[in-house]
Amino acid sequence: MINLQPYATPSYFILLLVTLLPVMVGLYYGKRFRIYESIWTFVFLALTFGGDKLQQGTTLIFYIIYQQILVYSYERYRQKSNQTYVFVGAVTLSILPLAFVKLAPAFQNSQLSLLGFLGISYLTFKTVQIIMELRDGTIKDIRVRDFLRFLLFFPTVSSGPIDRFRRFQKDEQNVPERTEYITLIGKGLHYLFKGLLYKFILGYIFGTLLLPEAAHFAFLNRDAFFGTGLSVHLLLYMYIYSLYLFFDFAGYSLFAISISYFMGIKTPENFNAPFRAHNIKDFWNRWHMSLSFWFRDFVFMRFTFFVMKNRLIKNRIRISQMAYLVNFLVMGFWHGVTWFYIVYGLFHAGAIIINDYWLRFKKKNPTLIKHNMLTEGVGIFITFNVVCFSFLIFSGFLDTLWFK
Repeated sequence: MINLQPYATPSYFILLLVTLLPVMVGLYYGKRFRIYESIWTFVFLALTFGGDKLQQGTTLIFYIIYQQILVYSYERYRQKSNQTYVFVGAVTLSILPLAFVKLAPAFQNSQLSLLGFLGISYLTFKTVQIIMELRDGTIKDIRVRDFLRFLLFFPTVSSGPIDRFRRFQKDEQNVPERTEYITLIGKGLHYLFKGLLYKFILGYIFGTLLLPEAAHFAFLNRDAFFGTGLSVHLLLYMYIYSLYLFFDFAGYSLFAISISYFMGIKTPENFNAPFRAHNIKDFWNRWHMSLSFWFRDFVFMRFTFFVMKNRLIKNRIRISQMAYLVNFLVMGFWHGVTWFYIVYGLFHAGAIIINDYWLRFKKKNPTLIKHNMLTEGVGIFITFNVVCFSFLIFSGFLDTLWFK
């Protein structure tokens, strides 16, 4: 059996769009062909996890069964009781497969790595979210078919964005009006061509043409770094990698959003001009927004509530600072158990804490620094460079350059 890499080739897009035509025609006439959508999803999952990815496909099946049993069991329990330790246990068990996969490289354990498959992180985020909202009572019950449709919504399986169950369910169970659907198709086409520009033109220029050259010159001048600090070659690599990372990932997200719109699902956007952010907090409201907001709602806010409820820390500023550290440390570990991912997370936590100090200082001294085009430009410039430096850490290039 062949396997297809999502959003990787022109033939993939042609196959995707041609097979979606019945769905689009149905939505145009006010009908959602759920049986066809289910068959379509199954076929594309089979094509994605066929061939040399058959092991991943098998793991995906067992993963879905495992998570379904876990969610169903917690749902039944939640209707009778609401003990914290059971909730924590359910969340822990849901995260466990992803944790094993992330720990596998650190322990050089090939058996653990077999538990992984394309998209395991995004499916785990969705499942944990459902368990947490069952705990809160915002989700009362969830049918098997609704769980499967949400978890395996194909456009977002491999690379997000991370949707919320109730928002997705509202779109999935309703057919948009014809005028609204025509607008969605127009936006979908816009995102599709924008994604093609980002991923296959700009991403190719920065990632395939320029990045290897920048890395080559950085290695040639590696010995000079210890004596002169950051060289022009390392800075060049930093900026090129940052732009490549944005255009590549934003391109994938635009593809997923575009196909979602064609299917009548308004999947949330993932990027909003992040390099125009005025400060680091503004950056995280613009970069990988579905992930950022997920961590805000399900890590930052819940840690803050836990600390305040148990009165572990009295000072509200210290509570938020601890929450930032926990939030970004978890995010760093989520990317992988390596020093550069963890430092990347701590770096952003420190940057946001410093930014909060600065914002409080400005609030107390409103006449000292006035907002104008110059200060706005300086803020954007500083934020852009701070973010690019964090991406240099994230890339692991420093590890390869100096320690290997």
